Amino acid sequence: MEFTAGMIAAYLGGEVEGDADAVVSTFAKIEEGRPGALSFLANPKYEHYLYDTQSSVVIVDREFEARDTVRATLVRVTDAYASFAKLLELYAAHKPRKKGISDRAEIAGDATLGSDCYVGAFAVVEAGARIGDNVCIYPNVYIGDGVTVGDNTTIYAGVKIYEGCRIGSNVIIHAGAVIGADGFGFAPDEKGEYAKIPQIGNVVVEDNVEIGANTCIDRATMGSTVIRRGVKLDNLIQVGHNVVVGEHTVCASQVGIAGTSKIGRHCMLGGQVGIAGHLTIGDNVQLGSKSGISNNIPEGTVYFGYPALPISRYHRANAVFRNLPELSKTVYRMEKQLNELTGKTGE
Repeated sequence: MEFTAGMIAAYLGGEVEGDADAVVSTFAKIEEGRPGALSFLANPKYEHYLYDTQSSVVIVDREFEARDTVRATLVRVTDAYASFAKLLELYAAHKPRKKGISDRAEIAGDATLGSDCYVGAFAVVEAGARIGDNVCIYPNVYIGDGVTVGDNTTIYAGVKIYEGCRIGSNVIIHAGAVIGADGFGFAPDEKGEYAKIPQIGNVVVEDNVEIGANTCIDRATMGSTVIRRGVKLDNLIQVGHNVVVGEHTVCASQVGIAGTSKIGRHCMLGGQVGIAGHLTIGDNVQLGSKSGISNNIPEGTVYFGYPALPISRYHRANAVFRNLPELSKTVYRMEKQLNELTGKTGE
């Protein structure tokens, strides 16, 4: 597909600065621009690439002020990053869509599939499963007994969804994710051996959720582990049994959430955040990467570190920590001086 700068500006509600007839047919990072490509500039650290880029059109914020000559045509918008994402969505929506049911797929006789579904080779859909309309099930997917999948959901290769789990509409589950494996529930007996506690609950994934590759979401001991609508989970995340992740919360790679913890709405969890079990994280909380959470976190706060502290307190503590070698030398020196002084006075 080809678009002119003028067409792009009209679609985004932006303004053209330069040649409105400049044509683009592909996307490129601004530092790798080439003729016929569309790029964007949102991070000031990349501004220097703008003056040398070969991209034909670059999307920038309205208030951006160039400090040198720009050869590319600019499209000025309210939010360059969000606008570029909107164009990528448009591009993705026009990509050819997989269709048809492979004759090498295994679908139980009482399973139901909606209209216009795709089921790839060696996918398995077990008894009583209900699949909505326009669902894409890629090769080697396993969908267990009684699973429900909503409309317009995409399940990539190798995903495993255990029995009884419920997946909403417009969900994307990336390759290798496991939904509904047993929660980590064991009880020690009088011999100190661990007996397995049956995990008889399920996982409920609401609408408009995205789950990254090789992420695992455990089924509840009883009731449901719940991923609320709009949640975005990166790759390699572990969500324990009976956890609830609130609406529109985002979690970066390698986050681990132990059983029965509750994460609020609109939270942001950085990479490798670890949350202990049975905790409550309030709404609109931000947790910096590698933070270790061992206590409840109040709503609307920012925490960082291990153990996690409010961000301002963490920075003060970190400043002291960085100076510990010098402080240690000072203490030893003062201790020596004090000993010499007390020895001379006979005290």
